[in-house]
Amino acid sequence: MGDVKASLREGWRDFLAHPRFGLFFGGIYMLGGLAILGFLNSIGAPWMIIPLAIGFPLLGPFVAVGLYEISRRRHEGEPVTRKSVLAQVFHQRERQLGWMAFVVMFIFWIWVYQVRLLLALFLGFKSFSSWDRFVDIVLSTPEGWGFLAVGTVVGGFLALVLFSTTVISLPMLAEREVDFVTAMITSVSAVVKNPVPMLGFGLIVGVSTLVALLPAFIGLLVVLPVLGHATWHLYRRATSPA
Repeated sequence: MGDVKASLREGWRDFLAHPRFGLFFGGIYMLGGLAILGFLNSIGAPWMIIPLAIGFPLLGPFVAVGLYEISRRRHEGEPVTRKSVLAQVFHQRERQLGWMAFVVMFIFWIWVYQVRLLLALFLGFKSFSSWDRFVDIVLSTPEGWGFLAVGTVVGGFLALVLFSTTVISLPMLAEREVDFVTAMITSVSAVVKNPVPMLGFGLIVGVSTLVALLPAFIGLLVVLPVLGHATWHLYRRATSPA
């Protein structure tokens, strides 16, 4: 856990050293969340923001690629410029990190599908056309309690799988020339060998991100870049240099 705390401190220092980059990448994430919320309101399903907002952070690591590069450059003593950082982000489409996009998107699709499936199984005959009605049904009926219980277990399992396969693999693929399968195996191995600190970091990421979502996603402007930088530093501590 000492490595986790140190990584978070270094992530905060990286953010303070280059706040404009952090706010830029965090802003992309924040606007994406607001766009989802706007879309759900337009189709009359604002209550769907709960499962989508909880699942949305699963896509965050790809926004953080630029943050990994900033942390790497600061660690290596290289200059941090807009051109160099953005070039590294766009360069990822030619590397193995692109394949990880399919893995993450597939798990995110399963996440959304299982939410809709559980809604049909537990609340199929309930009517909720608004946010307030949805919350009332979920919190005050046996069907709603069942939906929350099963959904939490299934969602927790999916989050654990995705965290274990990406926490080390994404910064590794951003830095090294390795295939995505090797990176995923390395990531899972790091979590299995160090379950307490790694899962502790995952809990910090999850709680911090959910809290940042509450004020209209605005908290992501700071939380996402700090966690992105911290992830890179934790990766460096969990693996030996290439």
